[in-house]
Amino acid sequence: MKPLLTGKTAIITGASKGIGLATAELFAREGANVVLTARNQGELDLAVQRIAEQGGKAIGVLADSADPKAPGLVFANAIEAFGSVDILVNNAGYGDMMSIEEYTDEHFDEVVQVNYAGVFRFCREAVQHFMPRNAGVIVNVTSVNGSLPLGGLAYVSTKAAVNAMSTNIAVRFAGTGIRCNAVAPGNTDTPMARDWAAGKLTGGSTMVPHIVKHTDQSLPYTQAEDQANAILYLASDMGKAVTGRVLVVDNGAYIGA
Repeated sequence: MKPLLTGKTAIITGASKGIGLATAELFAREGANVVLTARNQGELDLAVQRIAEQGGKAIGVLADSADPKAPGLVFANAIEAFGSVDILVNNAGYGDMMSIEEYTDEHFDEVVQVNYAGVFRFCREAVQHFMPRNAGVIVNVTSVNGSLPLGGLAYVSTKAAVNAMSTNIAVRFAGTGIRCNAVAPGNTDTPMARDWAAGKLTGGSTMVPHIVKHTDQSLPYTQAEDQANAILYLASDMGKAVTGRVLVVDNGAYIGA
């Protein structure tokens, strides 16, 4: 069977570990050139090396999604290396479990810049690149907390906003060759989720007890590869008729979200 992403180039933000790395590795196995971003050069280098050792083609670009200059830098590097960009996966994110009374303006703004403003800027850069060719796919990684807001206030608010942004972009380009969707992970076995379970996210774990009241936390966590498979579906021609949708992947723990 022909790989699903042969000849495609994909940018994946926050790709040095967790869902981002699993997605980059899967995309590379499916024939894509992958452009990984992260804020830690050492982790980024290791991720690129892993993909190369598996026979994939990858480059890493040190970038902070909160930086307004990041999208232009990342796209320029991708185009220089591979000629064009076909897929954007906005995966970089900042998690917390703080309740409203605990937020400072500074921390709230920090979360918004990574989780919302950064996603907006990368999407804007992508559609400006896609429009002349009338082709391209965006997949935004949000969260079940975008529709069942049980985590930190800034976190859940930004995820809900990105769900709406994804639908709005899809409305703008419906009927064209440009699509936009979101994947909303539930509990997933990643470094951030392990920090969440241990109460180590910024600001502590004030909201954790409220999560168990409204969800089934006895169900098994999903794996990063489960989320990567969903992202691949939406990014490839398997999902060519799907746009403006939020796909929840959670083993049923948040049914109703």
